[in-house]
Amino acid sequence: MADLFDDLNSAGFEPLAARMRPGSLDEYAGQQHLLGPDKPLRKALEQGIVHSMILWGPPGVGKTTLARLLAHHVDAHFIILSAVLSGVKDIRAAVDQAQQVKAQSGRKTILFVDEVHRFNKSQQDAFLPYIEDGTFIFVGATTENPSFELNNALLSRARVYLLRSLEQADIEQLLQRALTDTEKGIPQQPLEFTEGALDKLAAAADGDGRRGLNLLEIAADLADHNGDSYQIDQQVIEEVLKSSARRYDKQGDLFYDMISAFHKSVRGSSPDGALYWYCRMLDGGCDPLYVARRLVAIASEDIGNADPRAMQVALSAWDAFERVGPSEGERAIAQAAMYCASAPKSNAVYTAFNRAMSDVRNDPGYDVPEHLRNAPTSLMKDLGYGADYRYAHDEPNAYAAGECYLPEAIADRKYYQPEPRGLEIKIKDKLEHLRAQDLASQQQRYKE
Repeated sequence: MADLFDDLNSAGFEPLAARMRPGSLDEYAGQQHLLGPDKPLRKALEQGIVHSMILWGPPGVGKTTLARLLAHHVDAHFIILSAVLSGVKDIRAAVDQAQQVKAQSGRKTILFVDEVHRFNKSQQDAFLPYIEDGTFIFVGATTENPSFELNNALLSRARVYLLRSLEQADIEQLLQRALTDTEKGIPQQPLEFTEGALDKLAAAADGDGRRGLNLLEIAADLADHNGDSYQIDQQVIEEVLKSSARRYDKQGDLFYDMISAFHKSVRGSSPDGALYWYCRMLDGGCDPLYVARRLVAIASEDIGNADPRAMQVALSAWDAFERVGPSEGERAIAQAAMYCASAPKSNAVYTAFNRAMSDVRNDPGYDVPEHLRNAPTSLMKDLGYGADYRYAHDEPNAYAAGECYLPEAIADRKYYQPEPRGLEIKIKDKLEHLRAQDLASQQQRYKE
């Protein structure tokens, strides 16, 4: 093992992922939808043409690498800024450098801004005049949705390219390059993988090329010496993966994508989908109570009165987690998720509430009808408050047929329309029966 560490040190302190950055588009892994043969971006680069752009995608898919390749293909000066570490002073220094390069050699400059979404509005605005006058070609990288995080003015001056998570075959290609490249890759000791070990390592990278190379580097450190080679078996892979959490950007796009997939699985009556995405979130470090809170919302929004028990099941799961802790509590939330996914669905309550709130916000503030007003004093009674109110319990079947409980101007409005599913079938039947009584009462009064 000592020899292997010596060779690693002689290769330099630069991480394997940094050493293995491709030097050409042919070495670049993934993103064939952008850089495959005859794709517009590939053709433009081969012709030495480049424009301002935003590279949007999850970590480890090659955003920084692509920016460097852009500069290489168009023979441009390359400046890199990190929005995490840089401020307006650094932006000005980059502008000065780009202007000097243009004045002295006439070369283009590509200004690459990593994590560009972390710049505030004024910092983003600082780039605009220099993009306009051609001082530099702007390339921003972000893991967040540009529509939410970047100014419209900046977006209008740059084309957005979506970079996708790498396929397992792409990751395996990266790992094989690292294993065979004697200058930049894993030091020259022969590394042998037992059957399935390399596949498992590539799968564990979870679409992140940098993560895959980092895992390979750790595996090489832990490899067992076996004669003239070092062996990486399933036991070594398990050891590597113990302390390596899956990609999960809490409060980032991936977080919201998984929550969205979970919610839509429950709404779509797929308990298997709901359970899978719930487990994916747990595996990535999501707070289980966040899911519990979402389930309470789902029980009202997507199930409603089709199965009122769903609300109680969701609340009970939340309560169980707080009482017994994660081990059993996570399972209780899983139970609630599968119950809600299996329950009949209705958004009638959600729709009715939104309609009523919209009317309340947009209509005049109608007076409460006099027969519905409270009359605790004799003065109020003399003014007619509560007059002609019909006490429902004194009416046949405890229903005052024909009584109106809305302001007169909107007396005919109907907000709640139960769906023909679950308990709402019975609710719908009952409301139709009561409305028939209302109609009969109105017709009787008309005759009188």
